[in-house]
Amino acid sequence: MRRIKESFVERDARNRAKAVLDRGTFREIVGPFDRVESPHLVMQGIVPQSDDGVIVARGKIAGEPAVVISIEGKFQGGGIGEVSGSKIAGALEFALRDNEKGIRTRAVLLLDTGGVRLQEANYGLLCIAEIQAAIVALRRYVPVVGVIPGKIGSFGGMSITAGLCSALIMTREGRIGLNGPEVIEQEAGIEEFDASDRELIWNTIGGAQRHAAGFVDELVEDDVDAIRKAIHAACEKGCHDKPRSSHVDLYGSLLREIDPAQPMTPVRFREMWNKVKGGNSYTHKRREGTKPSPKDGELASRGRVWFNLLTGRSQPLAGEVPSVLCADARIGEERVRYIAVVPNPVSRFPRARQGEVGLEEGWTLAKYVREAVEADQDGDRRAIVAIVDVPSQAYGYLEELMGIHQACAAAVDAYATARLAGHPVIALLVGHAISGAFLSHGLQANRILAIDDHAVHVHVMSKQSAARITRRHLEELEEAAKKVPAIAYDIRSFSTLGALHALIEGVNADAPGEEDRAVIQAKLCEAIISARSASRDLSSRLSSDEAQKGGRAASILVRKRLAEQWM
Repeated sequence: MRRIKESFVERDARNRAKAVLDRGTFREIVGPFDRVESPHLVMQGIVPQSDDGVIVARGKIAGEPAVVISIEGKFQGGGIGEVSGSKIAGALEFALRDNEKGIRTRAVLLLDTGGVRLQEANYGLLCIAEIQAAIVALRRYVPVVGVIPGKIGSFGGMSITAGLCSALIMTREGRIGLNGPEVIEQEAGIEEFDASDRELIWNTIGGAQRHAAGFVDELVEDDVDAIRKAIHAACEKGCHDKPRSSHVDLYGSLLREIDPAQPMTPVRFREMWNKVKGGNSYTHKRREGTKPSPKDGELASRGRVWFNLLTGRSQPLAGEVPSVLCADARIGEERVRYIAVVPNPVSRFPRARQGEVGLEEGWTLAKYVREAVEADQDGDRRAIVAIVDVPSQAYGYLEELMGIHQACAAAVDAYATARLAGHPVIALLVGHAISGAFLSHGLQANRILAIDDHAVHVHVMSKQSAARITRRHLEELEEAAKKVPAIAYDIRSFSTLGALHALIEGVNADAPGEEDRAVIQAKLCEAIISARSASRDLSSRLSSDEAQKGGRAASILVRKRLAEQWM
C-alpha cells in the first residue's frame, strides 16, 4: 500500500520540533507552563502567548544531544520580540557552552518568521544580533542547520540569520528575502515590486529559485521524512565546508559580472551563478557610471564627515565600491581600521544611492573586515570602528533576486568573526542606524557608542512602513513609543535598553571640529581598551547598568529559566 506523505509545513511549531528529534527524546524547555510572556504586548492591546511563539526542545538527533528551535508563524507572523528572540539566542548560547565543554550538541533552526516583531522593534534587532553572534560562534563546533519549510518563510533580519547557517534546507513552498514584497512596494513603489503578483514573488524568492541560484543547500519536498533525512545528512557532514556567508570572493565576482542597467530575469541570474560557480565568467562590457565629483559625494552624509575627521590624512583604501570607505589610522598606540557606508549618487545599483547597505555594500564590508582579520592573525589585532549612518538596507527587485540577505549575512559574519578573533569591534552611531543595515554594520560590535543628538535614530523601518505593517496611524505609533521605548526612534530611548557602552553628549554631530574629534577619539580609545579586557561575546549588553535596571529584564529572565532547565 502506498504511503501518504506527512506534511511538515502543515504542522505547528511544537510538532515540527518533535518530528526532527529522535522518537521519544523530545523535551520542551521554557515552555508555555513557564508563562514567560512578552511584557510589551499587553500595553499595546495585543494578547500575548505563553511561549511567545518559539519552541525550544532538547533531545537527540541520530543519537547525539541536540537543541531544536522552532518558530510558530501563526503567532504575530513569527515575529521576533524580546522573549522569543532571547529564547532562540539563549538556547544557541547554551549549545555553544556545551560544545566548549566537549559535549557535542547539535543545533537546528526551523524558520517560519517575518523578522523583527514591529511592536517590539529594537528589542527584536538586539535579539537577532545576539542570535547571529551565537550562530557564528557555534558553527566552529557543529553545523548549525536552518530549515525554511513554508507558509511564512524567512524575512527581515531572520533572512540574514538563515544566510549564516552552515546548511540551509528549504521546500518549494518556502520563501527567503530581506525585504517582504509589501515592504518593497511601500518603500520603492508598485513598479519596482508588485506585492500582489504571486508568480513574481515565488520566481524571485521562492525555494526552487533560491536553490538554483546558490542560496540554499538542499531543496526538499514537503514531507516529514524527507526533511528529517536532510537534517541528519547536514548534521553528519560536519564543519568541513566554509559557510556561504564567508565566500566573499565568489559572490563579489558574481556582482562584478552583473550589469544592473540590463534586464535581469530569475533564469538569467541562475545561469550567471552557475557560470561563476564553475569558474567561468561572462565577457560583456559592463556599463560604467561616471565617477562622483566631490560635491556629489557630500550627499547629507554624517558618515562621510566623521570618517574624514577621524581618519585625518589617512588615504582611504582604493576599492571598486565608492560607497564603502575604509582607512587605517591610529589613536595613540592603537591601530584602527575605520569603515563607513556613504551615499554614492551614481551607484550601479539605483536602490543603493542614498547610503543604504545594498548588495555591493554588504560584500564589500565583509571584504574590508576579513582583510584586517587575515593580515593580523599572527600579530596584534587592530581595532575595527564601524561609523554608522545607514538609512536602511536597499529595497528593490534586483536586490532580492540577487540575495541582499546573503550580502548582509556576509557583513555580519565578518564583523562577528573579527570580534571572536580578538579584534575590538566598536560601532560609532553618528546618524541613522536602521534595520538590516544596522545588523550588517554595527550590531556585532563589542561596544556601541552613540552621539546624543536628535538625528541619531535606531529602528527597524521607516515610520510610514511601520504604520502600514502594524495597521496604525503615525500618532498611535508615537503614543505607543511612550510606553515601550523599544519602538521609539530616538537614541535616548534606545539607550535605556542597555546596549550602549556610552552616550556621548556635547558633540556637534553635523559639523564637528577638532574638539569634537578629540572627545570621540578619547571615547573610542576607552571602548577599545574595555573590549580588549572583556569577553569577546555580546554578553555585556545584558550586564550593563541599564539592562540590569530593567532594560533587558525579560532577556535576563529567559536565560535564567534556560539555565535551570537545560540539562
